[in-house]
Amino acid sequence: MSTGNKRAIRTVLQGIAAFAVAAPGIVAASGISATLSWVVGGLAILGGLARVMALPSVEALLDRFGLGLVDDNGGSA
Repeated sequence: MSTGNKRAIRTVLQGIAAFAVAAPGIVAASGISATLSWVVGGLAILGGLARVMALPSVEALLDRFGLGLVDDNGGSA
């Protein structure tokens, strides 16, 4: 897999994690009741996803699938 493709996939994954972190603020700004069961469940899932993306073991998992961090010369960082 090319370095460009790896970086694109990682960017999408990081975008999902960033949305997970921002979701509580989005819900508050939208005026949706945060006590709705689907909102609470969604926020819990997104919060868990954001926490999981911060784990070193996730980086190790990405390395196993060839999506680990790469530098400009193609080696792993």
